[in-house]
Amino acid sequence: MHIGVHTPPLYGQPLPEALDYLDDLGVRAIEPGVGGHPGDDHLPPEEFLDDEGRQADLQDLLDERGMSISALAAHDNPLHPDDERAESADRALRQAIRLADQLDVDAVTCFSGLPAGAPGDSTPNWVTAPWPPEHREALDYQWDVATDYWTDLAAVAEDHGVDVAIEMHPNTLVHQPHALARLREATGERIGANFDPSHLYWQGIDVTEAIRYLGERDAIHHVHAKDTAIYEANARTKGVLDPREYDEERERSWLFRTVGYGHGEAHWKEVISTLRMVGYDGALSIEHEDSLAGATEGLEKAVDVLARSVLEAEPGEEHWL
Repeated sequence: MHIGVHTPPLYGQPLPEALDYLDDLGVRAIEPGVGGHPGDDHLPPEEFLDDEGRQADLQDLLDERGMSISALAAHDNPLHPDDERAESADRALRQAIRLADQLDVDAVTCFSGLPAGAPGDSTPNWVTAPWPPEHREALDYQWDVATDYWTDLAAVAEDHGVDVAIEMHPNTLVHQPHALARLREATGERIGANFDPSHLYWQGIDVTEAIRYLGERDAIHHVHAKDTAIYEANARTKGVLDPREYDEERERSWLFRTVGYGHGEAHWKEVISTLRMVGYDGALSIEHEDSLAGATEGLEKAVDVLARSVLEAEPGEEHWL
């Protein structure tokens, strides 16, 4: 395994400068955005698709620093009931898959998306309970929509030899490991997880057990290194389904935090060890979304914790046996 960074926090720097900064920190991989919510400041796809010269220049920038691209990020909602928004998200995702193929990048990271609750509705509908019964009916409809879409997308990914790594996120259909496994079983092995523990902590999901569950299914395609802190004083009285804005830190039940600021170093060593147990050997891509820490300080703190925790070398023969 090795340390990577999802680069939107560094969009204020041109890509060569951002790479120099990350190289100095010991980061070995980047996950640039190519559309959707992450933007595309470091890697505008229309400038690199089908342009072998631009692609070669990018590879030179990476090779000079001993770095690689772990994934291309195109997080959006291709299942949105607004046709224009869904088509925009779908176009960005398909474009990302094509570009990943041309750049010899293994994976594209994204969201599953979230449909409306019924045909003709205009707003995505996140169903969290099966009653009253119209909510169960809405969820069944959403799975039909999602299965049709992702079956087609999985075929596109297979044609290009690229894995699709879905981030389990609130307000999307696939927000927990059993939903991820269900979609993968319905659509094929190109569909898997961008395993981001930050969204699982606040749902009460045991992160290492989730790694084992998905690892048994060979379903972890990429990993985000991002932490979450639960603020029990707030959670005890309003629970964890918290719609407060992220910058209202004192009022929220939980916050995204820099690695090590929600769970200690010992926990992250267990996360990394469990990933190794299930055969994951890719990047731990730091995603900085901590509203209590500046971007560069947050990245540097996360690198510091992960550098002491990551297992880079292959284990040798068990000499004691």
